[in-house]
Amino acid sequence: MTPDEPGALDLDKLFAARLQAVRARPYLATALFALGVVESRRVPTMAVDRHWRCYVSPGFVDRTPVEELAGVWVHEVSHLLRDHHGRSDRVARERGLTGPAERLRMNIAADCEINDDVFGEGLARPEGAVDPASLGLPEGQLMEDYLRQFRLGPHTQDLAWLDCGSGADGLEREWDLGPDGAHGLSEQERDAVRFRVAQGITGRPGNASKGWKRWAEEAFHPPQPWRELLGAAVRSAASGSGAGDDYTYGRPSRRSAGVPGAVLPSLRRTPPRVAVVIDTSASVSDTELGSALLEVAGISRAVGGRRDLVTVLPCDAAARVAHPLCRAEGIPLVGGGGTDLRSGFARALRLQPRPDVVVVLTDGQTPWPSAQPSCRTVVGLFPRVWDEDDPYYVPGSPPEWARTVVIGAAPGRR
Repeated sequence: MTPDEPGALDLDKLFAARLQAVRARPYLATALFALGVVESRRVPTMAVDRHWRCYVSPGFVDRTPVEELAGVWVHEVSHLLRDHHGRSDRVARERGLTGPAERLRMNIAADCEINDDVFGEGLARPEGAVDPASLGLPEGQLMEDYLRQFRLGPHTQDLAWLDCGSGADGLEREWDLGPDGAHGLSEQERDAVRFRVAQGITGRPGNASKGWKRWAEEAFHPPQPWRELLGAAVRSAASGSGAGDDYTYGRPSRRSAGVPGAVLPSLRRTPPRVAVVIDTSASVSDTELGSALLEVAGISRAVGGRRDLVTVLPCDAAARVAHPLCRAEGIPLVGGGGTDLRSGFARALRLQPRPDVVVVLTDGQTPWPSAQPSCRTVVGLFPRVWDEDDPYYVPGSPPEWARTVVIGAAPGRR
């Protein structure tokens, strides 16, 4: 679907469509006006790169109504705001996905994440837009979830033309101007745009969809760096017997070179099973519980979006029901009494299959197991101050065998 027209790009029509997009989605105005436009006859429609350039086909603009162009504007900027290029790169590394075909799958999965609720209410659906229903998939999920639920085949053959650019799937294109080209944004400028958009959504939440509200909440409260912590846990778990024994021919073993005529599978490292114990005692505030749920969403992404590998256990003085992770916001955090997370540890270690990692989100005011658990332990610690009425009081700290990270300081605390 490469354009074959000799005419120049109709900027008046293109910018009229952008203005219509701003009127329909005013909370995205900062991002829409931040995109730098680059005319290109090498893109099939419109595409973006990670530096916030929008490459536009003159032929596509000529043949597309303004109403649909407005929807394309919103669609493309959504890829950048939701960091689909960075997330695709992480998924590719974690799952061993290589090649243009896998990046096309990522583009399709990212489109499904966006398109299930982006159109309507003043924004026309562009012709050929991919959504979960067209692939027989449920709505309301993330790119990482959709990527596991379909493969390229007869039902996707009509999508071979799809190309939203490296800003959607992380794979650089020949037409990309690169980090030093014109019309791009610096990393600091991109962060500022995301913050302004998130601020606009949270300031007037009634105008945004559920997907955008979820994104804005996470943009204002970014999860702690669980990826680095769980990366160490993966390496530790992989060194044990029975771990990392998932063989794949998707990436042949380097030893195949020594066996002419044979293709040997490589050993794929599998992400760990994670049990998350959340302290729901009376000393933990509602704000901190909300932060804990955001951290659970971050933990899910850290294991490659595999929600089936994450189990959540609310715990005060006793461990509650273990909840498989479907949606973090749907987990009931019941409790409010005293604190004894030893029962949470015991319950987590009885799960089947057993977890590779136990993550505990707590204020630290609890007895701890006397012996180190049989799996790696990570503690997300809500900060506490010294007791002003007792100058000798020192807040409790987790045992040395746990890897501890302080979750962002609460308002009014130092």
